[in-house]
Amino acid sequence: MGIYDRDYYRRPQPGLSLRMPQSMVITLIIINAALYLIDGLLFQHTHDLTRILELSSDTLWRPWMWWQFVTYGFVHDPTSIMHIIMNMAGLFFLGRYVEQLYGSKEFLRIYLVMIILGSLCFALGSFVTSTITHQENNFHLLGASGAVSGVTILFVLNYPNVTLMLIPIPIPIKAWVIGVLLVVFNFIGAVTPESGNVAYGVHIVGIIFAFLYFQYRWNLGRFFRNIFHKPKFLFRPKFRIHKPDEESEEPDLNAEVDRILEKISREGEGSLSRKERRTLETASRQYQNRKR
Repeated sequence: MGIYDRDYYRRPQPGLSLRMPQSMVITLIIINAALYLIDGLLFQHTHDLTRILELSSDTLWRPWMWWQFVTYGFVHDPTSIMHIIMNMAGLFFLGRYVEQLYGSKEFLRIYLVMIILGSLCFALGSFVTSTITHQENNFHLLGASGAVSGVTILFVLNYPNVTLMLIPIPIPIKAWVIGVLLVVFNFIGAVTPESGNVAYGVHIVGIIFAFLYFQYRWNLGRFFRNIFHKPKFLFRPKFRIHKPDEESEEPDLNAEVDRILEKISREGEGSLSRKERRTLETASRQYQNRKR
C-alpha cells in the first residue's frame, strides 16, 4: 500500500457534507464568529450572551462561574468588529501552519491552556491591584488575543525567516521582526499607566507560554496522559503462557506504519515515542532495500 493510498492522505470528495471541518483553526473561527453573530442578532441592545461568557474580575471568588476562565476567549467586543476580525485573521493565517506542525489535538490543547493561563493571571492581577489600592475593581476580560499572540509566537519561532505581509498595509516583513514587534509592543503597553482597555498582561502570558513550549519541546498530550495515568500499583500482574514450540509471529510492519502515520496526522510528529521513530526508520530502510 502506498503512502497516499491511506485514508488520512486522501483528498476530500466533492459534495455536500454536514461534518465539522477537519481543521481545528477553522472550527475555532466558526465558534467565535457564531457567538458574535448570535449576540449581535438576538441580543442587539443588551449583549447578554457576551456578558454571560466574559470573565469578570471577581470570577476567581465565585467557583460556580469558573467556566468563564475558558468562555471569555470565544467572545469579543460587540461594539468593535475589528476586535474579532484581527484576532480571527491572525488565527487563520498563522494558526493553520502551527496546527499542521503540532497536530489538531495538540494545537487545541495549546490554545485552551493559553486561554486559561491568561484568564487566571488576569484574575490574580485584578485581586492584587485591588488589595494594594484598596479599591474594588470591576474589570471584564473577553477575546482570544492572548491565545492568538501565543500562536503567533509559535509560528515565528518555527518559521522565523518566512516573509509575511502586514495587514492592512501590504508591506513584506520577516516573521521574526513581527515577533519582536509583538513582544516589545505588549511589554511597553503593560508598563504604561494609561494603557487603555487592552489586556497586555494576558498577551504576555500567551507569549511566554509559547516560548517555553517551543524552547523545552513540551507535549501537552503526553503531559496530561501522565497526569491522569492510572498508578501502576493498581494494576494486577498479568501472567502469560509461553509456548516454546510455537514460533512468535512478527508484527505486521505495514499496519504499524499505518498507525504511526495516522498518529502523526492527528497529533503531530512531536507525539512519537522513540520506539515509533525506530519503526519508521526500519520501514524506510526496508523500502529502500526493496527499491534497489
